[in-house]
Amino acid sequence: LESFLTDTMKTRNLLLALLILALWAATACSRPPQRNYLDSLRSYWQGVYPNGGETLYCGRKFRPFDRSVNVEHVYPMSWVTKKLRCGKREQCRHNSPRFNLIESDMHNMYPARKDVNQTRGAMAFGIIEGENHKYRGCDFEVDFRKRRVEPRPEVRGRIARAMLYMSDEYGLDIYRKQRKMLEKWNRQFPPDAEEKRHNRAVARIQGKPNPYIR
Repeated sequence: LESFLTDTMKTRNLLLALLILALWAATACSRPPQRNYLDSLRSYWQGVYPNGGETLYCGRKFRPFDRSVNVEHVYPMSWVTKKLRCGKREQCRHNSPRFNLIESDMHNMYPARKDVNQTRGAMAFGIIEGENHKYRGCDFEVDFRKRRVEPRPEVRGRIARAMLYMSDEYGLDIYRKQRKMLEKWNRQFPPDAEEKRHNRAVARIQGKPNPYIR
């Protein structure tokens, strides 16, 4: 009898362990995959710009592996770290799955010249009086005192739809005056063929399009 009870308890414990393992596996499979920005860069370049393309702010043509071009986050990541209160960017990558999800969203990513990307930093978009271009041959204006940048008209709608998407998708902040201008740009500059191509390519990778692009 003692041997029978011992075997029965072992069987029950084994079945219980298998049940727990099955439940854990089912839960793990139901979770959305965690995206990581650094890991997603290869997918971005290969899936969205396999043959090169055109930079966002200057409209300069580039080929694959152009070292003068990198990825610009239209909605700045420093705004995200401040919103999430997760520390500096590297800290957020280590301690915030939500930050990783936001940082790796390709609807917010466009190629840009490294120098222009660095100059823009986390400055907001706006209209700047005059035509004081920061870089020769590039319609990109900067007001360091007011911390504003003015992009060329051809990409203002593209910028607006990326910003508005990020705000809606992740509950990120856009100041009222900035949002009003972005909404105007969205109406004034409808998506062109290149923006629609970018949207389709990103949707194939991430499984979801930017709803502002129709």
